[in-house]
Amino acid sequence: MLGVAIVSEVVATLSLRAALDHRAWFLLVAAGYLAAFVLLAAVLAAGMPVGVAYGIWAASGVALTAVLASFVFDDPFTLPMGLGIVLVIAGVLLVELGSHAPGRDPHEVAS
Repeated sequence: MLGVAIVSEVVATLSLRAALDHRAWFLLVAAGYLAAFVLLAAVLAAGMPVGVAYGIWAASGVALTAVLASFVFDDPFTLPMGLGIVLVIAGVLLVELGSHAPGRDPHEVAS
């Protein structure tokens, strides 16, 4: 579900850029963002921690949008942008690893 949420958000964002030239793309923008948020909510309801789900969703969206926009719209993709994407992905991995603190059950309810 998270993967489809990411793809929906990226499609919506790229469609937003296309809508600047052709207003009909706004329909795909609305549908894509709606699907992305509904699916993200479903992922959270299934039990994925919000920091992890949102981190993966946002980082993947940034990376995919930057790469695809360079192909679709001929936007620049520079070395600093690539390094930034690597740093964002590394940050999300650290958040994911940090969400599994040793000796603590993440599903345990504090009393």
